[in-house]
Amino acid sequence: MKSFTTLTAAAAVLLAAGTANAADLRANGKTVEAPPAPSIFDIAFGASLASDYMFRGISQSNREPSVAAYFEPRLNVAPNFQLYAGVAGASISFANRAAAEIDLYGGIRPTFGKLALDIGGIYYYYPGGECYNYENLGGGLFGSVPGCSLEINKYGVPTLAKEDASFFEVYGKANLAVTDSFSIGGTLFYTDSYTNTGAEGIYYSGLAKYVFPTLPNGVGAYVSGEVGYQDLGRTDDFYGNIELADYTTWNVGLGFTYKVFTLDLRYHDTDLSKEDCYGITGDFTANSLGQSKWCGATFVAKLSVDLTLDSLK
Repeated sequence: MKSFTTLTAAAAVLLAAGTANAADLRANGKTVEAPPAPSIFDIAFGASLASDYMFRGISQSNREPSVAAYFEPRLNVAPNFQLYAGVAGASISFANRAAAEIDLYGGIRPTFGKLALDIGGIYYYYPGGECYNYENLGGGLFGSVPGCSLEINKYGVPTLAKEDASFFEVYGKANLAVTDSFSIGGTLFYTDSYTNTGAEGIYYSGLAKYVFPTLPNGVGAYVSGEVGYQDLGRTDDFYGNIELADYTTWNVGLGFTYKVFTLDLRYHDTDLSKEDCYGITGDFTANSLGQSKWCGATFVAKLSVDLTLDSLK
């Protein structure tokens, strides 16, 4: 498992990208008027409806639709430096029966010409969970835990889940506008206990996006994709002190925009086996072979609306 030193080195690579020159504000010999500077204080907010809530290639909603919303105050300290904090929520379906995810996050967003950075932290809070554990049935590995329930699904597979799956991550993101239409980027996330399993986790990914010219009727379109790698360590005693599987995940999609609305149509997949997927998620619908349906190829449609106070003025 990679140590925190590895994370630090990777972060340095991610954030050491060169600074791009400012865009030329002249066209055909005439000065182009710069867009108005953003307000010192702004608020971004929005909501979405998706056919499935995918998180790094794994369904968080038991392959069912999910609704989400967010609220994000922003402080523009300078034209190229923003402070932000926010809260977001989404409907989920976890092995511990938590039905909601609440994200508390904040950080800084400095920009250097065409390079935009985002550095911060996020706490994933999953209220309403229940503890499930099982006794040494048939010489099983896990002993009973006081205060936990015993549950066996219709396939005879026991549920193993802590009451609290909440955890904290720190992150760094970078986006470089190669041209007005094409951008590339990268992300890096670190936690010392992925979904409160005790397993250290490092996730890093590369992204690319191309935006097509907007049509006369105001409809825009884009294509984008991401390839990521989730590195996971060893769980604590509650989960049997086992090594969770590392895996690669990817997605590619086509999106359409109109004013404040976005329709995103996206294909997701991973190289996780169904058995390793069960080991990571504890999927309470796993079949008798210990195979989970929460990973693997799937198509997701998502409709979202995103606004800011500035946009409403």
